[in-house]
Amino acid sequence: MTSPLPALVFDFDGTLIESAPEIRQCLNGLLGQYGRPAVSLPAVEKMIGNGVAMLVERGFRATGGLPDDFEAAVERFVALYNAAPIEDTPVYDGVPETLARLHDAGHVMAVCTNKLYEPTVKILEGLNLARYFRVVAGGDSFPVRKPDPGHLLGVLERLGVARDGAIMIGDSPNDIGCAIDAGVCSIAVSYGYTPVPPAELGADALIDRFADLPEAIARLGR
Repeated sequence: MTSPLPALVFDFDGTLIESAPEIRQCLNGLLGQYGRPAVSLPAVEKMIGNGVAMLVERGFRATGGLPDDFEAAVERFVALYNAAPIEDTPVYDGVPETLARLHDAGHVMAVCTNKLYEPTVKILEGLNLARYFRVVAGGDSFPVRKPDPGHLLGVLERLGVARDGAIMIGDSPNDIGCAIDAGVCSIAVSYGYTPVPPAELGADALIDRFADLPEAIARLGR
């Protein structure tokens, strides 16, 4: 690491916020409009990570196949999710305190998520976390999204930071694979939404608690 204070780029769902319960509620609301059965929380956790359209597609395929008006269904889901109360979206333990600590130490921070930009910003502002991030990039912010490395590299360009001066923090193959392909150091969290065992993601470090992040950053710096 070339700088003692690398820029930190965070995934959102499964890394900063525990979004699956609220996503499940909204997805089941949409499926119910089509006469489909509800999907379980474990099933929804496996659907998260590739953007809203893929999430909705997986929900429909799990309950009988895609409807004829699939694009309209995606728009309906977005409307349901945007209307959901932010207080139903919990942050993981230690996130606010650790972000404040990293911000006060001088780290430049950003969010790089496949979630749409508008609801991402809405949730960050509602949880009083937006002030910590200089850049927020959603799945609709660039022509590509994770795991394409262009998503992460686009965030670094907006930050004005070189790839060797940054760390990507996330919970899934999309996050860590994106970082590896971009030539960026990465830290995986073990508590998120990943179909791959966290220790097998290939990250440069693995943490079990968000509060362990400053120590992991320091180890990478050494």
